[in-house]
Amino acid sequence: MFIRTTLMMIIMVQGFSAFAESYADREDVKKFADELAELGSFTSSGVLTVFRQAEYKQKIIDAISRPAERTLDWGEYQDIFLTKSRVSNGRSFMETYKDALSRARKEFGVPPVIITAVIGVETMYGRYLGNYRVLDALTTLAFDYPKRSRFFRRERREFFILVQEGNHIIMELKGSYAGAMGYGQFIPSSYRRYAVDFDYDGVRDIWNNPVDAIGSVANYLSEHGWKKGQIAVQVDADDVAESVFNVSLRPSSTVVEMQRLGVKVNSEPNVSVSPMKLLGKDGAEYWLGFNNFYVITRYNHSKLYAMAVFQLSEALRKSATDQNVGFYR
Repeated sequence: MFIRTTLMMIIMVQGFSAFAESYADREDVKKFADELAELGSFTSSGVLTVFRQAEYKQKIIDAISRPAERTLDWGEYQDIFLTKSRVSNGRSFMETYKDALSRARKEFGVPPVIITAVIGVETMYGRYLGNYRVLDALTTLAFDYPKRSRFFRRERREFFILVQEGNHIIMELKGSYAGAMGYGQFIPSSYRRYAVDFDYDGVRDIWNNPVDAIGSVANYLSEHGWKKGQIAVQVDADDVAESVFNVSLRPSSTVVEMQRLGVKVNSEPNVSVSPMKLLGKDGAEYWLGFNNFYVITRYNHSKLYAMAVFQLSEALRKSATDQNVGFYR
């Protein structure tokens, strides 16, 4: 089996961890190894061999404890993602992968500008895939970040299975501080459920193959409920009570209910929306997010993130020339 043989060879080549206490010596890790072994494709000893190579990274704990989505307001956040270079590089990406993006829209119903904007926000179109070993990131968060240990232990298990299924070299896979990987920054469970082989070469490669990444991002959004329609609209709501806004990412009110409360908006009256207030560069901004805005938040549970994707997609749309305007819609 892959875990029983290949991983042992990796250990022999790379040696043991320099840390005083190896993860493999911890009781909680041993219990995890036994649970993984019960799946039938692993042995406890093989799993612990891998954990002997995992290293605790304080930088990972620091990063996840202060994500930009929680520490910045919208005016600061948009400075990171809504730049001229991100728009121009996005246009280049769209032109280079026009065929794959067009095929993704036809197959999954997701516009090319949205797929491109997600990849642009996540990794600047593949330029910044992350420098942390996924092994270290998921191990550190699974066993030394109690706040979300259950979630990351599940992802740690998914990562072992992903490596086995894809015959990847576990020590070589790199990603974000949260263990997200590839052009679209998929966590292991998302890779196993939503990654697709979009160029039909027999491999779901989101690390090196932009075509597979395009199909995978489109499939993810489609599976989470993307439908043709609006994403978000800015509204006039200066005199509306503060308690109306930022209640839930999920659309839980209707346009007509918002109008009765004093929100000035023209849209289908019975459409569900999520009212939001953001602190922009020039003060408060009021928005209504539709179902597709909520779908984007399934990628990252943040209204700032979804707004960055939406506004980057709009910037890409507005950059279209007369010759390619249809493709950018």
